[in-house]
Amino acid sequence: MSTHRSRRRAAAVALGTVVTLALGACSSGQDAVKPGGDDTAKVEGKISLTYLQKQGDQEYFIGEAAGAEAKARELGIDLRVVNLGNDANKTISEVQSAIAQKTSGLIVVVPDPAVGPQLAQTAKDGNVALLTSDDQICTTGPDPSACAPDALVPRIGFSGAQMGGEVGKRAAEEFKKAGWNAADTRTVSAWKQDVTVCTDRVKAAEKAFQDGAGADVKNIAVPTDNTPTGAQDKIAATVTANPGVKHWIVWGCNDENVQGGVTALENAGFKASDVIGVGLGAYLACKNWSSGKPSGMKAALFINGADVGALAVQTMYDRLKNGKAFPKEASAPTKMVDAANWKASGVTCS
Repeated sequence: MSTHRSRRRAAAVALGTVVTLALGACSSGQDAVKPGGDDTAKVEGKISLTYLQKQGDQEYFIGEAAGAEAKARELGIDLRVVNLGNDANKTISEVQSAIAQKTSGLIVVVPDPAVGPQLAQTAKDGNVALLTSDDQICTTGPDPSACAPDALVPRIGFSGAQMGGEVGKRAAEEFKKAGWNAADTRTVSAWKQDVTVCTDRVKAAEKAFQDGAGADVKNIAVPTDNTPTGAQDKIAATVTANPGVKHWIVWGCNDENVQGGVTALENAGFKASDVIGVGLGAYLACKNWSSGKPSGMKAALFINGADVGALAVQTMYDRLKNGKAFPKEASAPTKMVDAANWKASGVTCS
């Protein structure tokens, strides 16, 4: 028992030890953490929830928080929303704080999936139900893509494969409409490569594009930090390294990646008619269309964060109040928008 407690103290000190300790605990015969806290009891009185979000000042997550708060008011839930920024260490400290304040359930968008095992263990120790939104986490390791299905924490969000497929399909349509030569065209997949849902999106986009383009266009994978400036810098370097390319097609994990790519290409002297950007989110893409000027941002998949926030709160309520099991995964709807229909579709520009 003393060895077990020392391991937990060590895990709380440094994020880098999380995975080693979690795997060590499994090999030593410790009970496996049940994803989502399936053994937590129903709540008889008022429910209080804590929604922990990465990048809480991003338009998508602002909308997600608003949707969660609206649903909480409807259901009579006390809800506290916390912005984690990009601080993975803050995730655990805020979870511990929420448990100390007697929260009934935790909904988390992690800044880094490596905190998954410690996050799940902390929730289990506090006997608090755990649900993730947007990004997946695993109870047994840092990489959800290498996780056994029964060790993934239940998630509310969007289907990465479906979203990526829609982006790639639209990019292929725009490519064929433009009539470009495949030999002097390149596609760019831009994303933070340790985020599983991002990888799902861009891989699905690439496949859908290849299936629909009717031509063999070379793809360039560009690792980014999922921010506009980070993507802009990396894609600018990619453009410089490929001077013979005349036409560029850009997609990525989110609007930030595509906006960064479109900006990099504009700065490199490419005309809007030589660029096809298909965003994912639409909250940045719409800024290109609001001016009425030609833009390399041709379309974007509108994902409404408010829908995810509301669905996450409803799903947690159903679990805590009615004993309804968490679904392994639940997805909100999406819609492709462009300069012609984004306003009517309810897109909010950040």
